[in-house]
Amino acid sequence: MMLGFLLARAGVDVVVLEKHGDFLRDFRGDTVHPSTLEVMHELGLLEKFLQRPHDEVRELHATVGDTEMVLANFSHLRTRCKFIALMPQWEFLDFLRDEALRFPTFRLMQNAEVTGVIEDAATSTITGVQVQTAEGALQVNADLVIGADGRHSRVREAAGLVVRDLGAPIDVLWMRLPKLASDPSSSGGRINTGVFLAMIDRGSYWQCAYVIPKGGIDALRTRGLEEFRVSMVRIAPLFADRIHELKSWDDIKLLSVTVDRLERWYRPGLLCIGDAAHAMSPIGGVGINLAIQDAVAAANILAAPLSAGDSPADLLLLLAAVEKRRLFPARVTQAAQVAVQNRLLRPVLAADAQDTWAMKVPWLMKLMARSSWMQSIPAYAVGVGVRPEHVRNPARS
Repeated sequence: MMLGFLLARAGVDVVVLEKHGDFLRDFRGDTVHPSTLEVMHELGLLEKFLQRPHDEVRELHATVGDTEMVLANFSHLRTRCKFIALMPQWEFLDFLRDEALRFPTFRLMQNAEVTGVIEDAATSTITGVQVQTAEGALQVNADLVIGADGRHSRVREAAGLVVRDLGAPIDVLWMRLPKLASDPSSSGGRINTGVFLAMIDRGSYWQCAYVIPKGGIDALRTRGLEEFRVSMVRIAPLFADRIHELKSWDDIKLLSVTVDRLERWYRPGLLCIGDAAHAMSPIGGVGINLAIQDAVAAANILAAPLSAGDSPADLLLLLAAVEKRRLFPARVTQAAQVAVQNRLLRPVLAADAQDTWAMKVPWLMKLMARSSWMQSIPAYAVGVGVRPEHVRNPARS
């Protein structure tokens, strides 16, 4: 949606295909980081964007064993917004759609599921996609197809792009629990022997991510919902008076975590970006922001040549330039995520959750807790990241 908006803004004819009839999906990426907010400012949309319902997080907290500390402080960032905006993804998408529809070259087709790609057998060039709608099947032809359909991308699969699995030893259970006025207002993680829980303050409720070993959901369900409730209260005692709100496993959603990356993000007539090119772990909530950075970089490189009219003769070189620009940030971010998974989460989850002793605080976390300047390091890594992009293309009048 962001790339469609940026290209239409530059005068390129764009069709965005959306499988569903709306954007109302829960437990999707909704951590809008300072790097993305900076892009909204550069587009002149920040003030309007922040009128949408959202919460602002200026610090990330962690509770290790019995010790609570500030892990990341965004106040020292050299960005316009020194906070993470927690905005439901449907609000973000609705906003981008409304702004994109102001341009006559933008079109959104909903209830339009891409089922395959169209390929010119003579040149091995992707020339469009096959789409299933309520009215039947149709073809959408295009000079360029962008696969931005997530970690289970149908586009990349149909195009035969090769995926490299980087490994993920964890899965995540997402759930909501009510937030009371007496609760502390701090988003962050809670870590103890055998348990890792992330809690996001959403104003009226807590959005919780309970980390489990990869493939561990069946064993968890076998032990029963009551044992799961007990483990939740053990790691977050404030939930003792409301854990009964988890009435069944239907209230708990499984995210099967995948960290992978395409060997090549493009082929003639096709480019993949976002999770379709590099599926991210939920660690740090960076996935949506990496995808936005991909979109900005792609628009910076592709908008002017595409707006000229005919398909550029050097289009393949331009697609290669997008991958070259964004491959390094994707590699570094995924390497950091894999390191956290293997060196922190795997050992934590391997411990016996029934042990009563409290986990000790690692020395590095102790060091960060002592200084707000030290806390700005993880704040920059999460909130800005590697090679942040800036809007380079003016809007066509």
